[in-house]
Amino acid sequence: MKISYDDIGKILSRFNPWWRNEGIPDLPAWHRAPFREFFSWVSSPPVHRAVLLTGARQIGKTTLMLQAVKALLEKGIPPSNILYATFDHPLLKMAGADDVLDVWRGREVLSGGPEFLFLDEAQFIRDWGTWIKHQVDFNKNRHIVFTGSAMPLAESNQESGVGRWHTIRLGTLSFYEYTKLRELDLPSLPEVRSLTELLSWPEAEFQKVSEKAISYTPHFHEYLVRGGFPQTAQVESIDQAQKILREDIVDKVLKRDMTALFGVRHILDLEQTFLYLCMHDGGLLDMVSLCANLQVKRPTAQHFIEILEAANLIYRLPPLGYGKEILRGRFKIYLADAAIASAVLLKGKSVIDDPTSLGIAAETATFKHIFGRVYEQSLRFSYWRGKRDQEVDLVAEMGHTLIPFEVKYRADHTGARELQGFYEFLDQKGGTHGYVVTKSPGDFGRVIGPPGVKAQILKIPAPLLCYWLGESEIGQGTETMSTI
Repeated sequence: MKISYDDIGKILSRFNPWWRNEGIPDLPAWHRAPFREFFSWVSSPPVHRAVLLTGARQIGKTTLMLQAVKALLEKGIPPSNILYATFDHPLLKMAGADDVLDVWRGREVLSGGPEFLFLDEAQFIRDWGTWIKHQVDFNKNRHIVFTGSAMPLAESNQESGVGRWHTIRLGTLSFYEYTKLRELDLPSLPEVRSLTELLSWPEAEFQKVSEKAISYTPHFHEYLVRGGFPQTAQVESIDQAQKILREDIVDKVLKRDMTALFGVRHILDLEQTFLYLCMHDGGLLDMVSLCANLQVKRPTAQHFIEILEAANLIYRLPPLGYGKEILRGRFKIYLADAAIASAVLLKGKSVIDDPTSLGIAAETATFKHIFGRVYEQSLRFSYWRGKRDQEVDLVAEMGHTLIPFEVKYRADHTGARELQGFYEFLDQKGGTHGYVVTKSPGDFGRVIGPPGVKAQILKIPAPLLCYWLGESEIGQGTETMSTI
C-alpha cells in the first residue's frame, strides 16, 4: 500500500513544530545524565558516525532527542535542516524511510550546513542496518540519530554497523534523578565525585551525613517499588505506577516487540520465562529448574533469556573468571529496574515490609547504579563464588583491579560474621578497596578487616550510594571515571 506524500507531510508537520517557528510542547528543562555525551555526538561527533540511543520502552529516549533538537535550534541550526520522524507511527512505518526523506526535502528548503535526522524506533525501518550504513557512507553532511527499544539494533546488523554508529545506552532513572524529578525537599548532601573519596573522610563527616541520610531512606524505598521510569516516577499512587509499569512497559515489550522484532510465536512461554526471572531477581539462573518448571526445552529457554536481555528487560552477570570458569558457571540475573518484579508479581507496596524482597530490590538497584555509572568504559562486571559457597554479589574489574560490592540490606548491624565471603575474596584476590552496601543510615564508615586483608573497606547505605552515583554520573558529562 502506497502512502501519499500529502499524508506523510501532514504527519511530519505535527512532529516538527519548529518548521512553523513553534516551540516543542511539554519538554522538560531538566536533562537526563547521558544528555551531555549524547548531544556532543549529535552536534560535533569526533568521527563521522550515526548515534544509536537504546534503552527500554518509556525510558525517555524521545525526550532526549527532542531536547537535542531544541539545543540545536538554540545554536542557530536552521529549523528546516532538522527532521524528526518516529517509525512507530503505522503510516510512516508503511511509507518507509526514503519516502519520509523525500517529503522532507520536498516541503522544506534546506539551508547550507549539516542536516540532522532524528529517527525514532528505527528498528521498524525495512532493512534498517543497510539503510543507515548507506546514509553514513554516502551522506557525509548528515548527522543521523536513531533509537531502538531492543538491542537487535546493535547486534543483528553488526557487520553493517561496524564503524557506522556509536551506541549510547539510556537506563532507568537513577535515585538522584528520581529525587530531582519528584522535586523532593531533602537535606543537601556533600558532593561526591567518586566513592573512593569517602575512604579519606574524617569520622565526624560520616556521622553528620548519616543523620541527613535518615530523610532519604523512605524515598529510596518508594523509588524501589515505584520504578525508575519517568512516567511511573511522577504518578502519586504506587499501585497506579506499578500498573503502568506492568501494562504499558513490560506487557508491550513481551506481547508486541517480541513478535514484531524477534518473531516469537509462543508468547505464553516467553511470559512464563520472564515471570520465573522476576521471582528469582538477583539470583543464580538454574536452567534445569527453569526448563522443568516451565516445560520448555533448554535451547528455547536460552533464546528467551537472550532476547529479554536484548529488549533491555534483564542483565546477565557472569561468574568471575575466564574460559571454562564461565562456561561451567551459572549466570546471575538482574532485572533492568528494581520495581519490575514487584509490579509483575502484583506485590505493590508490601515489598517495603518484606525484608527479603526489599533486600533483593536494593541489590538490583545497586547493580544498576554501578553499571550505569561506568558502562561506557566497557568494564567487566561479574560475581564471585568461593569453594565453600561464599559469595560476593558484584565485582567490577577496572584494569587489573577487582573492586567487590557486597549488599547487606538488613535491619541488623552488618558484622564480621556476615562478611566472611567478602573478606575471603579480598584475602584471595588482594583488591585495594571494597564496599559493603547497608540499610541503616548509621551503618556508614570505614571498616577494619581481619588480619591478612589489607584493602580499605567502606560501609555505605544504599540510598547514599545510589544518590551519589547518579549525581556524579550527571556531573561527569563526557569525562571518564577513573575509579569507583
